[in-house]
Amino acid sequence: MLKAVPRVFPLAVVGLIAAACASSTVRFPNAAPATPREVPAQLYTPSGTGPFPAVVLLHGCHGVSASTRQWARWFRDRGYLALVVDSWAARGMTEGCSPTSPDVPNTERFDDGVGALRFLQARGDVDREHVGVIGWSNGGVFALALVNGPSHERARQRGVVMPEPGYRAAVGVYPGGCESLIPQLAIRPLLVLIGAADDWTAPTPCVRMAESMRRRGADVSVVLYPGAFHYFDVEGQPRTFLPDVVKDERTGEIGATVAYDPQADADAHRRVAEFFGYHLRRQ
Repeated sequence: MLKAVPRVFPLAVVGLIAAACASSTVRFPNAAPATPREVPAQLYTPSGTGPFPAVVLLHGCHGVSASTRQWARWFRDRGYLALVVDSWAARGMTEGCSPTSPDVPNTERFDDGVGALRFLQARGDVDREHVGVIGWSNGGVFALALVNGPSHERARQRGVVMPEPGYRAAVGVYPGGCESLIPQLAIRPLLVLIGAADDWTAPTPCVRMAESMRRRGADVSVVLYPGAFHYFDVEGQPRTFLPDVVKDERTGEIGATVAYDPQADADAHRRVAEFFGYHLRRQ
């Protein structure tokens, strides 16, 4: 909390508050074992001295958006240090949605996530024991992978080791790739938020993934929002059909519906606040 200050220095006070709440551009090496790639990111630091719990934000295929930055400010305002990782800028890309966009191997974004965790754990203002990850769409599947035991093992075989204690919890917002994770196993708490009407990343595989993992003891929850589409949390997004986005890489099918849903958005924020509040705050 900010302490009361004399009213005779209003401009100075405003400047101090702005400085405490401003974001800054940082860069960190990812975890690629042979030649680490430098990844740019935006760091949102809350006021105070810390150490703070932290959240890594992984963008979707359209890249870092106003919505991504809005979520980062929302985390910062709740006392989290938020790191928005720009995987596309690191590779000279502007988007990864269209059939003509560059093909980025799955290991690269995973390695970005590991590098982001190493970067945060080395900071004195971060509570290294309480770092979470959240991702949207394309970034959502990597948020899931970063707490998936078999993904850790495959990375270890490449020479990439997740620093202890790893990510404490993960959130996937309309994530892709759930079907590939059905036989896998999350080793940390995982929350998936997805629209029941999503025709880009189908909700059914995510439900099946959660059921399969829960049967084997994992802490995985899925919330389906009736009538909600992809980008349900992108404020102001009108209902639109995007004809030039890849829906299924295996079949080459393209086209998907996106739309903002204020009720789903409000509930998602509430659930994320409760989920990370429970798992990332010191008990």
